[in-house]
Amino acid sequence: MLYKLLYSLHDVYSPLNVFRYITFRTALAIITAMLVSLVIGPALIAFLRRISMTQQIRDDGPQTHLKKSGTPTMGGLIIMISILAAVLLWGDLENMYVWIMVFSLLAFGAVGFLDDYLKVIRKNPKGLRSWYKFGAQICVAAIIGAILYFNPKDPYNDILSIPFFKKWLIDLGWFYIPFSVLVIVGSSNAVNLTDGIDGLAIGLVGIALFANMILVYISGNAKFASYLQVLFLQGTGELTVICGAMLGGALGFLWYNAYPADIFMGDVGSLGLGGALGTLAVITKHEIVLAVVGGIFVIETLSVVFQVASFKFTGKRIFRMAPIHHHFELKGWHESKVIIRFWIVGIMLALLSLATLKLR
Repeated sequence: MLYKLLYSLHDVYSPLNVFRYITFRTALAIITAMLVSLVIGPALIAFLRRISMTQQIRDDGPQTHLKKSGTPTMGGLIIMISILAAVLLWGDLENMYVWIMVFSLLAFGAVGFLDDYLKVIRKNPKGLRSWYKFGAQICVAAIIGAILYFNPKDPYNDILSIPFFKKWLIDLGWFYIPFSVLVIVGSSNAVNLTDGIDGLAIGLVGIALFANMILVYISGNAKFASYLQVLFLQGTGELTVICGAMLGGALGFLWYNAYPADIFMGDVGSLGLGGALGTLAVITKHEIVLAVVGGIFVIETLSVVFQVASFKFTGKRIFRMAPIHHHFELKGWHESKVIIRFWIVGIMLALLSLATLKLR
């Protein structure tokens, strides 16, 4: 909460008045989180390698991945630390939405941490049992959904907004809570499934965060929201700073996770970031837009669902391997080509999500 201290001195030194602007603090959050990631990265990578917190590669996947065995994992800790540092310095800690986002990030990250710990340290290849894992995620998401549903300050606490339309608002009533659970848990696991090759998931998360940063700022600004005819949500503009912190943490981690990766994100990072993205969408009523901007995450998830269903009912596989990024690898695409092409599609989808602001 350094910004509060600095802003309190603006009467003495007028340039400090700049700290009242969300855009300025968002820029500081991006820079801070990125610098923290870059600074602590080497030490944490060395520490994780020293305690043998390294990834064991499955031998039934692309053979090019076997050489990655022994690469440190749980790199999501770098992201978590950098995000928290930036939020504590530049975020408004009196804003309830900030704490909901922090809770989501840490709670889903904790589930991922336990899963990683059991897989790597306890040598349990299955990690946390599926029912425990999903059960914990559902509980966390239900708590978030209930807090938002019973928030007396939110006039749209049970509303689903349909993009591309000005006044199409659907009142979900009590079903808002299970709907929130579906969005948040689905987002968390979608990012987790996408985290299969170096830099793919974190790059797509960064793209989604950049688009969301713009969307959140507009919906939290009364003038812009009125001009573009989107829902104005009092207090959510502060989440722009959170998006900036997450974006900076993602970019800093990408420095070490880019192909060939020095460290893997692990479930602690993918579940935490995915859960936070879902929570952000629920708070700002951009649940459907999340499916657009995170279209690659949706495709990755559906590829697994269709693959499992097809094999179960017909005994045949649709893809050479799921999630779908492995399918393209087994078709002969180099890993870096898969990453770049998926990023390109992700950027196009992000631009499409921003187009929903004007096409109303």
